[in-house]
Amino acid sequence: MSKSPARIRLADAAFALFDERGYEQTTVDDIAERAGVGRTTFFRHYRSKEAVIFPDHDRMLELIKDRLATSSHSTALVAVSDAVRLVLLHYVEEGDLARRRYALTSKVAVLRDREIASVARYQRLFREFIAEWMGDPTASASLRAELMAAAVVAAHNHVLRRWLRDESADPVREVDEAMREVLALFPAPAEQAATRDGGTTVVAFRSGQDLDALLPSLRRLIEGTASGP
Repeated sequence: MSKSPARIRLADAAFALFDERGYEQTTVDDIAERAGVGRTTFFRHYRSKEAVIFPDHDRMLELIKDRLATSSHSTALVAVSDAVRLVLLHYVEEGDLARRRYALTSKVAVLRDREIASVARYQRLFREFIAEWMGDPTASASLRAELMAAAVVAAHNHVLRRWLRDESADPVREVDEAMREVLALFPAPAEQAATRDGGTTVVAFRSGQDLDALLPSLRRLIEGTASGP
């Protein structure tokens, strides 16, 4: 959905004034005046001058919820990866505005605190979804969901910061690779159960012998593994 011209002017005016005067010294009236609109117009688009810097977190959280809600148990981890990509793409599409926000929040403590609180909301959303997907109410499962959600958010933030610092030419590819690494650390519940309950592992390999010649040896090996020590 495209943003209104007044909303864009207000954001441009706010960041220009933050650069010139500093965040604390800039008022809502200053921003409205620079943008050529009244206070009423400002508050129609933003609740506060802080909201000019962080305008879309609520909308992004809703987008994440919607994407996660469309998944099934078998596609849950795909949905997590897709949701992370949605957030990254939002920042990439913002372009210079995202980089200006990053520079500003790096200098202003109150804005860093707001950013940390926003990240915590994302992490909580992923944690709750992962915990429900795992379907295990035990304390160890709760910890695992917490660790997995933290890893998901950390992977996203690592790639995002690289892009914000102009260190990544292809952040979408990087975040997909990062998510594959994260998810590889956390086997699906069914895989964990198979590991706990035992079972037979068959390793594939290449041999110069014919399959018929190998089958008796493979059968003896499998039967010996299944019977255990």
